Amino acid sequence: MVTVTQPNPVPNPAPVLLRRLDGSPVRAVVVDDEATLADLLTMALRYEGWDVKAAADGRSAIALIREFKPDVVILDVMLPDIDGLQVLHRLRNDGHDMPILFLTAKDALDDRIAGLTAGGDDYVTKPFSLEELIARLRGLIRRSTVTIADSSDPVLRLGDLTLDEESYEVRRGDRLIDLTATEFELLRFLMRNPRRVVSKIQILDRVWSYDFGGRSSIVEIYISYLRKKIDAGATPMIHTVRGVGYLLKAGV
Repeated sequence: MVTVTQPNPVPNPAPVLLRRLDGSPVRAVVVDDEATLADLLTMALRYEGWDVKAAADGRSAIALIREFKPDVVILDVMLPDIDGLQVLHRLRNDGHDMPILFLTAKDALDDRIAGLTAGGDDYVTKPFSLEELIARLRGLIRRSTVTIADSSDPVLRLGDLTLDEESYEVRRGDRLIDLTATEFELLRFLMRNPRRVVSKIQILDRVWSYDFGGRSSIVEIYISYLRKKIDAGATPMIHTVRGVGYLLKAGV
């Protein structure tokens, strides 16, 4: 059973868009029998401007993929009829070479190796961060240069703060800032929503896990980490709006 807390929608003022070479939206298929998770993933990818369809079992997924011809597939390993590895084998035998990212609750090394050696391109272990999953999908799609073109600047900017979504470099002025993966995802979410107050629930939903168990105190801890690195010796950019959430803005 998946527990999902749905935050109020936060509009993205400057999305980093990926488009197909003909200018149409990226096509994605989500395959997962957990309806709540499938709905959440579908919503998150549509938020990125993608054309998304979903299937709840392996056989319907194969039929959908054959008809829809997606650019990327998010495929759960454990499905009610045939498992994700069998789905992958059938797609590859059909000549479908789109990138496939596995979702799995398993974290044993053998399971990961099996998925990748079977022809999968990447995997994410449940529970996962939506931002991490989307970043991995973007990486897979960018490498599919035959069908995909990136039509936007990967660098997010606010004042003298810059974040490069491709190189994962963050700078405040000329100073290079070393961030952990979670700190990077938190800053990226804040920079995608500049001068807008975002709540702890919204941050948890986008940066941590689809099932985070209500650990809202972790947001305060990571905001503190970010402040020490981003605002050190400079005008503060990360602001607390008491009782509401956090705000990233340049200047006072």
